[in-house]
Amino acid sequence: MKRKLWLWGGGGSLLLLLCASISLSIGSVHLPLLQVWGILAHHVPWLGERVPVEWQPSAEQIIWRVRLPRVVLGLLVGASLGIAGAAFQGVLRNPLADPYTLGVSSGAAVGASFLILTGLQFAVFGTWSVPIVAFITGVISLLIVIALARTDGKLQKETIILSGVVMQAFLGSFVSLMVAMSKQVINEIVFWLMGSLSLRGWSYSGVLFPYLVVGALLLLSYGRTLNLFALGEQQAAHLGVHVERTKLVVLVGATLVTAAAVSVSGVVAFVGLIVPHLLRLLLGGDYRLLLPLSMLGGALYVLWADTLARTVLSPVEIPLGVVTALLGAPFFAYLLRRNKKSAG
Repeated sequence: MKRKLWLWGGGGSLLLLLCASISLSIGSVHLPLLQVWGILAHHVPWLGERVPVEWQPSAEQIIWRVRLPRVVLGLLVGASLGIAGAAFQGVLRNPLADPYTLGVSSGAAVGASFLILTGLQFAVFGTWSVPIVAFITGVISLLIVIALARTDGKLQKETIILSGVVMQAFLGSFVSLMVAMSKQVINEIVFWLMGSLSLRGWSYSGVLFPYLVVGALLLLSYGRTLNLFALGEQQAAHLGVHVERTKLVVLVGATLVTAAAVSVSGVVAFVGLIVPHLLRLLLGGDYRLLLPLSMLGGALYVLWADTLARTVLSPVEIPLGVVTALLGAPFFAYLLRRNKKSAG
C-alpha cells in the first residue's frame, strides 16, 4: 500500500506542479513557462539572488499578485472539497454522498445571501464579513442535521442523508426567497452562489490553509477505520471501532473543511462527488489511498476548471461553479450509465 501511495502520490504531485505552472502562463497575457519558473524561483529565499531577471516588471506583477494567489486558492479549495467528499462517502458508505449532502452549502449560502441582501457585507468584519458568517451558518446547519438525525443517541446513515436533503431543500428555499426579494444586489448574490475565485488575494488562502491542514490530518488518521466501515457498522464494532464517535468526528471534520472552502469561494459543486468516485474506479476502495489522493485530484479539478473559467470567454469570466457543474454532471451521468451496464 505504501509503495502504491508513494507512486500515485509522487506522480500526482509532479503533475499538479506542472499543471499549476501551465495555468500561471495562460491568460489574457501569455507568459512562457521558463519565464514563469524564473519569476517563482526569484522569490525563493537564497535562490532568488542567483536567478537573472530576464522579464518585464509587469510580468512579475501578473504572476505574483494576480494569478498565483488565485491558483493557490483554487488548489486549496479543490483539495478541501476532494478529501471532504471522500470522507463523506466513506463514513456514509454511499458513493453518491458529497460535501453538500448535509446541507452545508445551503447553510453557508443563507448567511452570505442575507448579508448581501441587507447591505451588511462590510458591516462587522469588513471584507471578511461574508466568509465568516457563511462559515458559521454552514456549521450551524450541520449541528441541526446531526440533531435531527439522532435516534436513541445513534446516527443512522440513512437518517443523516435524509436530514441533510431536507435541510438543504429548506435552506435553499430561503436563498431563493432572498434572491427574489433582492433588486440592486441580485447579481452579487447569484454570483456568490455560483462560486468564483476572482478578486481573492493571499489572505483568503491564509484563512483556508489552517482548516485544511487540521481537517486533513484528522481525516487521514481515519483511513483504516473507514476501510472497516465498508464491512458494515456491526462488523466494524466487533473489530474494535467506536462507530458513533467515528461517524461524528469524521462528519464534523469533513464539514468544517467544506464550510471553510465554501466561505471563501462560494458554492462549487461536483468536486467532492466526482473526484473520489473516479479514483475509486482507478485504485479501489482503500481509503488510506483515496483520502490523500482525493486532495490531489480535487486540487487538479478545480485548478483546470478555474483556468477554463477565466480564459474560455476572456475578458468575460464564467463562474467557477458553472464550469465544475458543466464538467462534472455529464461525467457523473457517464459513471451512472457505466455502473448500470456492469450491474446488468
